[in-house]
Amino acid sequence: MSTLAPLQGYPRMDGRKGIRNLMLVVYLVECAHHVAREIARRFSPQEVQCIGFAGCYPNAYAQEMLQALCTHPNVAGALLVSLGCEGFNRPALEQAVRGSGRPVHSLVIQQSGGTRATQQAGVDWLEQTLPELRQLQAVPMGWSELSVGTICGGSDATSGLTANPAMGVAFDLLIAQGGTAIFEETGELIGMEELMAERARTPELGQALRDSVAKAARYYTTMGYPSFAPGNADGGLSTIEEKSLGAYAKSGQSRIDGLIKPGTRPPTGGLFLLDVVPDGEVRFGFPNINDNAEIAELMACGCQLILFSTGRGSVVGSAIAPVIKVCANPDTYRRMREDMDVDAGRILEGRATLPEVGQEIFDLMGQVGSGALTCSEALGHQEFILTYKRFEPAGPSCLPR
Repeated sequence: MSTLAPLQGYPRMDGRKGIRNLMLVVYLVECAHHVAREIARRFSPQEVQCIGFAGCYPNAYAQEMLQALCTHPNVAGALLVSLGCEGFNRPALEQAVRGSGRPVHSLVIQQSGGTRATQQAGVDWLEQTLPELRQLQAVPMGWSELSVGTICGGSDATSGLTANPAMGVAFDLLIAQGGTAIFEETGELIGMEELMAERARTPELGQALRDSVAKAARYYTTMGYPSFAPGNADGGLSTIEEKSLGAYAKSGQSRIDGLIKPGTRPPTGGLFLLDVVPDGEVRFGFPNINDNAEIAELMACGCQLILFSTGRGSVVGSAIAPVIKVCANPDTYRRMREDMDVDAGRILEGRATLPEVGQEIFDLMGQVGSGALTCSEALGHQEFILTYKRFEPAGPSCLPR
């Protein structure tokens, strides 16, 4: 086994550490998106990134998500950009960011003189604020302080054979070091509920896991479409059950310690399932319209790093948290090598074993956690999306510790 790599993190007031030290420019309605994006473009993407919420009507989920993301351990401060007539509660978000000890400033386009004037005001504030953030030095960080999420996108028949179980091995290695591992999504785990219940810390948690998958099955039945894309079928997957087997493999073999919802930060290290299917009646359409909606939810739960498996060849990265891309299909890796961090397809060709690739992923997590750029970061990917949803608080059985 490789020597455990030391991590480096930027300390935050709440005791967490971030593996990046980013300033966010945050639009609070789609009408402010262009202005926010143009402000961020004036700076290095490794220093300033743009995220936001496109909706005009208020939504508690979106409010809580942006609050969690603006106070994420990888984030050092935030510039909030508002049009001025949207329903988002900007003062509450600003207060939350300021209360976390981070610098924050708000701009209202309708009050600042329009596009160019607001852009210049944002640039001026960032130029005044960034020098202080640049002085913050990274300090040693333990593996127990690292939280990692996992997701699969552009899956094919190789995903469940190579990349997904290899990421599960990496998860088990992280958990053995006291770290936090979060897997999702319940809509792609239909049929796996009994296996997950057997791994639950308590019988009550096991039942909560069953209930979360049953909710997902009801939701997708109502929508008339499962979490199964045409590209999955073109890649050789036959059914949602087969896809679920692959998605389940990402969780590894450790005991499941809890069930959380978007924006919930696990209270301890261990393995947690993130339920991304909204509660209540079907109101907001498909639970996750693309992979980056799920990444945003993982980040809102505190993940500083994301593992992303793909068989067909997804190229997306993310704002805020680096994305390690694990390619399941050796042919895809050869075609898209510049976008892929790990070639898990070697397992199919007999050039590596599953434990070896899992260890490689774990070692790469250490390198990225010490400042090394992932392929998606080097290529400038900063995808982000936040939609409307509704969640109820998780019950006590969901976090037995």
